Amino acid sequence: MGFAAALRELRGVQKGAKGVSLYSRYVNRPVGRVLAAGAYRVGLTPDQVTLVSAGFSFGAVAAVALAAPSWELAVGVYAALVIGFAFDSADGQLARLLGAGGPAGEWLDHVVDCAKITAVHAAVLITFHRHFALPGDGWLLLPLGFQFAAVLIFFGGLLTDKLKPGPASPGGTPAAAPSALRAVALLPVDYGVFCAVFLLLGSERAFRYGYLALFAVHALFLGAFLAKWFRELSALRPRQS
Repeated sequence: MGFAAALRELRGVQKGAKGVSLYSRYVNRPVGRVLAAGAYRVGLTPDQVTLVSAGFSFGAVAAVALAAPSWELAVGVYAALVIGFAFDSADGQLARLLGAGGPAGEWLDHVVDCAKITAVHAAVLITFHRHFALPGDGWLLLPLGFQFAAVLIFFGGLLTDKLKPGPASPGGTPAAAPSALRAVALLPVDYGVFCAVFLLLGSERAFRYGYLALFAVHALFLGAFLAKWFRELSALRPRQS
């Protein structure tokens, strides 16, 4: 199967768009689809694609932690984070194309995601401490708070999906069409949108306040998500032992 044929096949094995922001739906997934078709052509496995994603992401994280902020660094970090995120979409798409998905691959994907989310905010903390002339030490708490909110959103959403019943059978009620309003509302907490804050890394003030604004949104969404997830799980019948 050639590249074009693989691309066509991948369009038919996409995950649902419910709960997905406009960026992931119209940018990250389509780019990931192209990368997955390319990975298929060169014979990569889904796990290898996951490791490629990790290489881009953690290369960017290391650059944030070790290099002095500049506009050149800002562009490089943003590009590496976005490419890593696209490969993160590609690994699952390739697995569905090959029928090769399994617990080990899913485990690896989620472990890399969790490590990436934790590490990127740790790198920001290092940059704050090493390179920024902060107006007060209280700013050092900001990356820790952002890390806390981001990890809880990731883990809470993942665990909620695992605890919910599986999708309805094909003969059941058709799934509702994804909400465009919800897709727009989710943009501020989409990882791809978060990556864009690093484009401000050449200006200490712009980056600090852009990062602060995204943290505030994540904190608000965290409270809303936790209440929603707990309410949904509370409505489920207890599992039989």
